[in-house]
Amino acid sequence: MLLHRTEAEGDGRRHDRSLIHDRDTKFCAAFQQIIDDAGVERVVLPPRSPNLHASAERWIRSVKDEALSRMILFGERALHHVLAEYGAHIHHERNHQGKENVLLFPSSRDSSQSDGPMQCRARIGGLLKYYERTAA
Repeated sequence: MLLHRTEAEGDGRRHDRSLIHDRDTKFCAAFQQIIDDAGVERVVLPPRSPNLHASAERWIRSVKDEALSRMILFGERALHHVLAEYGAHIHHERNHQGKENVLLFPSSRDSSQSDGPMQCRARIGGLLKYYERTAA
């Protein structure tokens, strides 16, 4: 399920415009009626299209396997915190094998040119670990 959001003119608030979802039975008639009553356009994906959103599904699987399934979250704020930390880890600290094993967006504090010792760093209470050189 993907919620497409657009910026409204004038008031600056975000308004939901369309909801993209598959044909799963969890999207029953009552659910569809709630979405329709809210004025959100429903876009139902074609049947038998498992790879339609492959990159989004891969990211969701990664974050669930590497972070969310190993934690007990209390509230939406905790979920947002974990997702932000995971996103920072993926983009700035984790090597990507499909991209010649390099960091996609190295941070400005990246000291890979340093001759200092390697140091293990962690995010989310040690759940996500990465290594970097400290300044000599």
